[in-house]
Amino acid sequence: MQHHFDVNNKKKLDSPKRREMLPPRTILTKIGLKEGDIFADIGCGIGYFSIPAADVIAHKGIVYALDVQEEMLEELEKKIKENKIDNIRPIITEKYNFKLEDNSVSYAFICTVLHEIDDVIAFINETKRILAVGGKIAVVEWKKAESDWGPPVDHRLDSSDVKIMLNDAGFKEIENLELNEYFYIVTGTLIYK
Repeated sequence: MQHHFDVNNKKKLDSPKRREMLPPRTILTKIGLKEGDIFADIGCGIGYFSIPAADVIAHKGIVYALDVQEEMLEELEKKIKENKIDNIRPIITEKYNFKLEDNSVSYAFICTVLHEIDDVIAFINETKRILAVGGKIAVVEWKKAESDWGPPVDHRLDSSDVKIMLNDAGFKEIENLELNEYFYIVTGTLIYK
């Protein structure tokens, strides 16, 4: 059984502890997000990464903020209005249907979502469908180790397993970036469909 994030805990998605452990600007820089990218924030929650990504990609780019929970997107829409952001498109999705056209994004970003997914292969294949060839992926996940924070260790994915899944799906140039004692980032480039 997978660990699912409870929408009632959405305030935890932007806490001082999370900002310390998952600094959004630092991570977006580390993964190489750039001006003009078409960025899919898959499982965007309240826009923790979507909002800084919108700034990084600037007006030439678009952030597709994808989530299955309407309450999360309502929270994001408030922030979009408050901050007068015009390049984020919130989209309510299904777990294995992201409601975007094939080949429509240049960067797919999945942060602390894969460990909540029952069929990870189907989820990665749906990510691959919306990503253009030559596009990039970044998966941020909990290290598979006991810690004082986060989901139970048996719900976590080892970085080596994520690398294998991405390789099998057609991603190359796969790298594992150490973030801190809690998280890793696996990045890759889609070479073929």
